[in-house]
Amino acid sequence: MEHPKDTLRVGVIGTGVMGADHAHNLARGVRGASLAAVADADVGRAKTLAAEVGADQVFADGTEMIGSGAVDAVIIAVPDPFHADLIHAALDAGLPVLCEKPLTPTVEEAVRIIRKHDALKRPLLTVGFMRRFDPGYLAMRRRLASGSEGALLMTHSCHRNVEAYPGQDSSATVTNSAVHEIDVLPWLAGSPITEVQWLSGRPSSLIDERIDPQLLLMRSADGVLHTVELQVHAQYGYDVRCELVCERGSIEMPPVPALIEAEEYIVSTDLSRRSAYPADWRPRFAAAYRAELAAWVEASLSGTIPEEAATARDSLRTTIVAETLVRSMNEDGARLRVPSIESVLGEED
Repeated sequence: MEHPKDTLRVGVIGTGVMGADHAHNLARGVRGASLAAVADADVGRAKTLAAEVGADQVFADGTEMIGSGAVDAVIIAVPDPFHADLIHAALDAGLPVLCEKPLTPTVEEAVRIIRKHDALKRPLLTVGFMRRFDPGYLAMRRRLASGSEGALLMTHSCHRNVEAYPGQDSSATVTNSAVHEIDVLPWLAGSPITEVQWLSGRPSSLIDERIDPQLLLMRSADGVLHTVELQVHAQYGYDVRCELVCERGSIEMPPVPALIEAEEYIVSTDLSRRSAYPADWRPRFAAAYRAELAAWVEASLSGTIPEEAATARDSLRTTIVAETLVRSMNEDGARLRVPSIESVLGEED
């Protein structure tokens, strides 16, 4: 894309849960975008999705799609280990990229991508930390910025899943689930995380593959303390909470904001009050995914990246913090300093 176009032809690489969701959102209509193609090694699944959403072309390989000339931009939604090669191919082709989190599984791979991206004439890479586009988080950030409750002192977050993804160990709770809090909390607070500690107590008897729940303690450069409780096998529902504790009050997300999206209700009857929880992250963050996609399309057409979106450097910071937390886990809950992104990139004076 040497020059902006009126319509961005988007290709979706990966037709699993997230790729299919992005494809369906594009098919429902995103201003300035059309769904041009889907790609997946499982060609049968890709063809089925293409038929559902009206995609014109199907590719068995994402790299082939990138080089085909059939798309102006790509969404990468394949398993984490395959992100790096596809990102490199898209950057070489000059295509805007929206890559699902994490950017890459390791710091080393992310550094290589950032060095290539820094050499480009214009930014092309956005990482899909969608909570930055969630109405609840955005409202809290605006309220905090107003200063009405005074300076931020602490944050408390809770992240619970119905059941753990099979075949993963305790570190995956940090690297696959907690990364959302690791990204969004510094974004809310306006200060990077510089110190971390991983803790656990009595583990749940309902899961053997990993320690559950886990508690993360993180301190930012300006002294704000973040606590994050993670329970990935909580059974009762998908539940995300966040509270910002300030000098003169607190700012808290309303409970289960996905109820309106899911067209469910709070029921009061027989001297009781009850409501439903979403089964996973998709209904809870449906509005955030749509807003993220719309912002990415608009920015791609104008040759930029969305102002609120996570950049490659933001994603690298998140990966550095996650790796340090896993090291704390492996060192019996040691309190550890987080390497700065400048030191990792070799940019310190």
